[in-house]
Amino acid sequence: MEQGQRAPGRARQRKRAGRRQEEEEETQGLDGNIEQPDSITSLIQWRRRMEVVKSELLEHMQVQLGDLLDKAAEEAARCYPQPHRKARLEREDRGRGSLLEKRKVFVDRQSLLDELLEVEHFRTIYHMFIAVLCVFIVSTVVVDFIDQGSLVLDFDLFIFAFGRLPTVLATWLVMFLYTLLVPYKALQLWADSYHTVRFPRLFTAILWGALLACHATVLGFYPIYMVIQHQLPPASRFIVVLEQIRFLMKSHSFLREAVPGIIHAKPPDGEVKPPAMSTYLYFLFCPTLIYRESYPRTPYVRWKYVAQNFAKFLGCLFYSYFILERLCIPVFTNMSKQPFSIKTLVLSIFNATLPGTFLLLLAFFAFLHCWLNAFAEMLRFADRTFYKDWWNSTSFATYYRTWNVVVHDWLYYYLYQDLFWLFRGRSRVAAMLSVFITSAIVHEYVITLCFGFFYPVMFTLFAIFGVIFNFLLNDKRKSPIWNIIMWTCLFIGQGIQVCLYCQEWYAQIHCPLEQKTFWGLMTPRSWSCRS
Repeated sequence: MEQGQRAPGRARQRKRAGRRQEEEEETQGLDGNIEQPDSITSLIQWRRRMEVVKSELLEHMQVQLGDLLDKAAEEAARCYPQPHRKARLEREDRGRGSLLEKRKVFVDRQSLLDELLEVEHFRTIYHMFIAVLCVFIVSTVVVDFIDQGSLVLDFDLFIFAFGRLPTVLATWLVMFLYTLLVPYKALQLWADSYHTVRFPRLFTAILWGALLACHATVLGFYPIYMVIQHQLPPASRFIVVLEQIRFLMKSHSFLREAVPGIIHAKPPDGEVKPPAMSTYLYFLFCPTLIYRESYPRTPYVRWKYVAQNFAKFLGCLFYSYFILERLCIPVFTNMSKQPFSIKTLVLSIFNATLPGTFLLLLAFFAFLHCWLNAFAEMLRFADRTFYKDWWNSTSFATYYRTWNVVVHDWLYYYLYQDLFWLFRGRSRVAAMLSVFITSAIVHEYVITLCFGFFYPVMFTLFAIFGVIFNFLLNDKRKSPIWNIIMWTCLFIGQGIQVCLYCQEWYAQIHCPLEQKTFWGLMTPRSWSCRS
């Protein structure tokens, strides 16, 4: 017992002795630096400094993370409607597809390529395409120097394609002034009188019938007359025809969005004011086909960004020129000298597949990215969703929805949705087929009028193969193999278009035949040249 009581006491004494020894060693080290060098003091100071830096860094990261999460929460709140409203909209779309409540929501967001090009790996791919352009330029210069003994950069193709620009500008000015003044004044007159006239439906029918006749004259027949009468070259024709379609779609969207609000309005004094002229004028230039009285806006204009996008657009035009000059014209020059056969046609198609793929990508980047982003930046238009990730599509349905979001939104909200409502929500397939056929007709109209001949390639791709693939290759197929199959079919179709259109265009330039009848427009000239 005594030994058990003594053991804890001895242990405590040993601990006290150890503590006294440590204190003496510390005192010795601080006073005389006998056993511990100065490095220990510096090490202690370094550790304290690192603790301060660590706390400051953590505090800074916490502030930045908090700001980032707040911004993400605000953006998510703007992007998504409330749960009960979203469920109600989905139920209405399954039923009759409400036209007044299912609306496009504009959100402040960048274009997808602008976000991707911030990553170094994607910038490297972009730089590779620029390097290929430099290779085309060097190749053209070297070939011209060897063949002709001098440096010759002949841009006759450019000069020819964009000829008669004063006529194009005059035609555009007439269409713009008409679209700006006539629909707005018609809406203003109708809004002032709709709730006061004795027979509002008769007044509405007469007024909108007159407006429809004016549309058919100024935005329908007038551009076609100018294109055919003045024999505008292809690029100039594209400008006139595409602007014609854009003004038609813009005016329809403006009236389609403004009219229901005026009909359902019940003013106390019997007078309703239409939207302001300034909002309509802004809408005519901003890169969207869906009218709103206000859009999300950026705080300022980045003019350097605007200049870069216009420079990229011009670079894409030169890129297209060198592709046609180096890859297409030599092939079709040789093909035009041979008699027509299936072998010649197949060789032409597959020779045109690679340049057709390049031209497809260039058309996307030049217009849907560079051109629209430049105008969006100048007008401080914040919603830059002009396209989505169409390159990840595994079905043609997804590709059609994501390739050109600007046109898709118009077709969905003003054609598909209205037709679905007219069918009383009973035939979604009929509304979808109507959209496909309308899109095919408009594409074929543009190609026929711009190139001056009728090859129903676009109509076949949209109205036949597009519909078939849309129902067979649906969105449920997520395998990468379907992405490869879809792009293979798309590239071959692009090769067919480039082959037939470029060959016919080449025949138009070099064939002396003149075809001024309607059947002459419908008959490909290359057939007559070969025969």
